Amino acid sequence: MSDERQLPSLSSRQEDILTCIVQAYSDKPEPVGSRHLVKNFQLNISSATVRNEMAQLEELGYIAAPHTSAGRVPTAAGFRYFVRRLLQTRSLTRREQSHISERVGTLQSGMEQWMRRTAALLARSIQTASIVTPPVSQANSFKHVELISIQGRLALMVLVLNSGSVHQRMLTLAEPVPQVKLGEAAKRVNETCADLGARQVRLRSINLPMLEREVAELTAELIENVDNNRARYIYRDGLSRIMDNFADEEGAQQAIRILEEHTVLNALLTELLDRLPPADGDAADVQVVIAGDGRYENLSRTSVVLSRYGDPDRMSGAVGVLGPTHINYGHAISTVRYVSNLMTNMLATLYQDNGEDAEQLNI
Repeated sequence: MSDERQLPSLSSRQEDILTCIVQAYSDKPEPVGSRHLVKNFQLNISSATVRNEMAQLEELGYIAAPHTSAGRVPTAAGFRYFVRRLLQTRSLTRREQSHISERVGTLQSGMEQWMRRTAALLARSIQTASIVTPPVSQANSFKHVELISIQGRLALMVLVLNSGSVHQRMLTLAEPVPQVKLGEAAKRVNETCADLGARQVRLRSINLPMLEREVAELTAELIENVDNNRARYIYRDGLSRIMDNFADEEGAQQAIRILEEHTVLNALLTELLDRLPPADGDAADVQVVIAGDGRYENLSRTSVVLSRYGDPDRMSGAVGVLGPTHINYGHAISTVRYVSNLMTNMLATLYQDNGEDAEQLNI
């Protein structure tokens, strides 16, 4: 993770105590005292020793006292240390896997139903809000361009991408160009750039005449803009659980704002997914962002557990959960990883059996 090397190392005893504090606080978000730890966890040390170690953990910034009580709560740094160095995730049991597989169902009932079922299942399984996006093509590519003379030096460029989207731009040419010449220029661009992404369009157009090269450059810019600003349709579930999950109202309100403001959520998903490799069998990677990781101010009181599913060379989407920083990370990571793998395998089977393409699967 991004800040792992910035986390001061702890002794094995301190790690044991931090693990117990995190587990106790995750089960019940209330300050944890030394007596509770000695009574409920097999630490085999005295309360006085636990208090001394807790004082060290507090000095290092891994736990904090929310008020004058003797109890302590994990800080964002404490949760990060636990997740990145101490947490040992387990695979879901066969019963848990069967439960998920049966309720997620198949794609045969339609993409929208598949997405909604998956979001509802995640929210219920982890008892927090879920986020699921449908699979989309990861990069747009060139399909067709037309150049239409308007008046004098003005011409209209109509660009069609393989995703089916259409984009229009007015061009001011260096000098008037007749429609016949514009048609010939468009034909050369179409032949040169067919099925290419933005970078390949630029490379292939280097040796074209000036007009065609300018059209190709504008085409590449438009493709990049579409790729960078594409909004994902987001299926959510579990909003009603948010208020109950957070220990403070401000954290709950922050989570609700994130889930309701699709612009913010889309930007976040795009950046997080760019840092994730594609799912690969049982090794689907999971991105865990705790209290924003110091990068996302609008996540300062929440945590996100997110995975990419699908094939980025064809289509992929996002699946994950958003909740308080005291979420049960082990269960969340295992569940999100399994659901991601399940969805990846289902999409792969669909490709093999039906030869579905991106346009058929998009909503």
